[in-house]
Amino acid sequence: MSLLDDLTAVRRNLNELVRSVERLERDVARQSPAVPEADPARMVSVPDTPYDSSLWTDSDDEGLGARDRRAP
Repeated sequence: MSLLDDLTAVRRNLNELVRSVERLERDVARQSPAVPEADPARMVSVPDTPYDSSLWTDSDDEGLGARDRRAP
């Protein structure tokens, strides 16, 4: 296969990719409903300050089990 054949194949594949993406964009635009706006009354603000470490005193390490026991 020559370089010209390779370039032709690349150009053909690229054109097909562009057409596929355009079809996908049309399908998505047709099927997806408009994104609803955020309701400020339902939003919760999360502070940037660190959590109080006493909140986690008696908690288990997620996925590791209790601190005083071994995992099976």
